[in-house]
Amino acid sequence: MQIATWNVNSLTVRLPHVLDWLQANPTVGVLALQETKTTDDKFPQGAFQDAGYAVSFFGQKTYNGVALITRQAATDVVRNIPGFPDDMARVITATVDDLRIVGAYFPNGQAPESDKFVYKMRWLDALHDWLVEELRAHPRLVLMGDFNITWDDRDVWDPVALAGTIHCTDEERAQLARLYALGLHDAFRLFEQPEKSYSWWDYREFAFRRNRGLRIDHILVSEPLKPRVVACTIDKGPRKLERPSDHTPVVLTLG
Repeated sequence: MQIATWNVNSLTVRLPHVLDWLQANPTVGVLALQETKTTDDKFPQGAFQDAGYAVSFFGQKTYNGVALITRQAATDVVRNIPGFPDDMARVITATVDDLRIVGAYFPNGQAPESDKFVYKMRWLDALHDWLVEELRAHPRLVLMGDFNITWDDRDVWDPVALAGTIHCTDEERAQLARLYALGLHDAFRLFEQPEKSYSWWDYREFAFRRNRGLRIDHILVSEPLKPRVVACTIDKGPRKLERPSDHTPVVLTLG
């Protein structure tokens, strides 16, 4: 079974890409989408159902929006972080088979010391505290999505120039370390990976062609799932398409 995450940066624009990718990757049983940027009444539910998938979604106009595309119908769906007041559609959680799946679009944060950075820290605190309880109830848990955080310099095309900038601050990485301390493991880093492996590239200055990117899309697995992890890869193919998302899928294989 494979599980994947992909920030599509507008599902309205990228729907053909997503459907084609799912058709080309039939072993993907769960696909978490971020930045769908569509309200629930306009979510293309029928297109996925016609392709043989169930869908759970949580959206808003113009910004944010998350969804889970699943081979089996999801149950016990939760939207956003319980107990944390938020008018942004950032988190969708559900049980699929024996797995608890948390698909999340972490706040960008804009810039250190900005109001949006303060919100990002508060949001991360709330996510951490909620995951403590969620892991107790659901030991086999996967947290995946666009984290908008790099773990270390290997995740950054120019770690010297970008040191201390958004996605690369000590504060953000400390929050990511707190998630790891819950017993979550970065599935990508469980394996030897090619150097300069990124999941996001700016649209400007031929960044993708020059491989000037960041690895900010992650899949974390709980301790009980770690022995089942067979592989974790970044599929750069969709980033090469016409009118692509600036992100590309990250794919986890479980045995």
